[in-house]
Amino acid sequence: QVQLVESGGGLVQPGGSLRLSCAASGIIFSSYAMGWYRQAPGQQRELVAVITSGGRTTYADSVKGRFTISRENHKNTVVLQMNSLKTDDTAVYYCNVNKFQSYWGQGTQVTVSS
Repeated sequence: QVQLVESGGGLVQPGGSLRLSCAASGIIFSSYAMGWYRQAPGQQRELVAVITSGGRTTYADSVKGRFTISRENHKNTVVLQMNSLKTDDTAVYYCNVNKFQSYWGQGTQVTVSS
């Protein structure tokens, strides 16, 4: 049974930083690409960043240069370091993995506000 558990969200001022973590179980973690998505109120879920099993990364244009995705295979964890946060980054952030089907975590709220 695949499980993804996100943590690390919260309230931060514009320009601040947050570090999101996603702990995965039920998969051979090192073998799978992992992704972070987000969904703002009234909007569709969108891709934020992906890291392949080999460590190659892809980012949405809106977060390039500000966010960094990384993986800690020994901890079965994928991390999203978010710097220079903007109010537009406010959303629920979800972790994702595809193993025959798409699995999602419960999400963690990120609110950027002064």
